[in-house]
This record gives sequence, C-alpha cells and structure tokens, in this order.
Amino acid sequence: MDSIKRYLTGWKTIPNFISFFRILLIPVFGVLFYKGELVWALVAIVVSGLTDFVDGKIARKFNQVSELGKMLDPLADKLTQITLAILLFLEFNASTDKVMHAFSYVFLVFLGKEAVMVIFAVIMIALGMVPSAAEIYGKVATFVFYGVMVALFLFGPEVGVFASTFTLPDTVCIVLVSISAVLTIVAFISYIPDVVRQVKEKYFNK
Repeated sequence: MDSIKRYLTGWKTIPNFISFFRILLIPVFGVLFYKGELVWALVAIVVSGLTDFVDGKIARKFNQVSELGKMLDPLADKLTQITLAILLFLEFNASTDKVMHAFSYVFLVFLGKEAVMVIFAVIMIALGMVPSAAEIYGKVATFVFYGVMVALFLFGPEVGVFASTFTLPDTVCIVLVSISAVLTIVAFISYIPDVVRQVKEKYFNK
C-alpha cells in the first residue's frame, strides 16, 4: 500500500500526462501501420520520440520529477519498442526475400529485452523495489533505436515511405538494426548491477 501511495504522490504533472499520451499513441501507431498508412504511422513514432525527449526536460527544469514519472517514462519507451519490434518482425518475416526473412529475427532481440524488463519492473514494484532508471547506455540505445526505426520507415525495404524513390540496401538495413540490437543488449546488461544491489539490500543486508 505504501508503494502505491508513493507512486500516486504528486503524479499530476505535465511530464506524466505526456507519458500517458505516448502510451495512447501506441495503439494509434499499430492501427495506422496495419492499415498501411505508413506516413501517419511514421508521424506517430516521430511525435512519440520528440515528446519522450521533451518530458524529461520539463521534469528537470520545472522540478516535476515524480515516482510515477520514473516508471511511466521508461514504460512508454518499452511498450513502444515492443510494438515496433513485433510489427517489423511480422512485416519482414512475411517477406519473399530470403535475406529480409532471415533478418526479421533480429527484431526478436528488442522484443525479448523489453518484455523481460517490463516483467522484472512489475516484479520489483510488487516487492517494494524501484525499477532502475535509464543510465547513459539505455539512453543511447533508445536514441539509436528510434533513429534506426525512422530510417527504416523512410527508406527501408518493405516499409519505407520513400522506398520507391530510394531504398536502403539490405546490407545497410541489417548493419543499422544489428548495431541497435547490440546497444540494446549492452543497455540491458547495464541495468543488472542496480537490480542485484537492491535485492541484496532488501533481502541480505539485514
């Protein structure tokens, strides 16, 4: 009960409403992508990325940092990345191009990492611990992820809005997504020490 009160204290902030907005954008993006409205789907992702950058700035500048915000902001990131990973996996997995079909499985790295982190975050909150905030590795990985996704939606095969004018070579797509996947794994590893520290403090340092 105390942990719930902690998250609800001072929750009515602009950054939190922005995070709620980003979460609401996820199904909007999914529907637009499914219907083939790739331009609007791209707009939804760009807006999500820009508001992600803005809410942190607002929280720090106007001292609107809250416990709920510390959870909502990364949750919005993770749900967005999970959605992107699922949709792009399905899109490339259905490709008749054998290279793109094989390439589709790289997106499972993002899906697996974010799914595991969401599950662990829920468990930590339930046990009265605080999910780790994004460190530099997580921020870099998120920035690169969004950059690569925008590049794919602009010029990538299968999904590129402007692919008819210019299409990124398969090799370039594979390299870009693979770099993002490696950074994602590094970011995941960087969260482990803080989780271990909290578990030790809660259960072993008594």
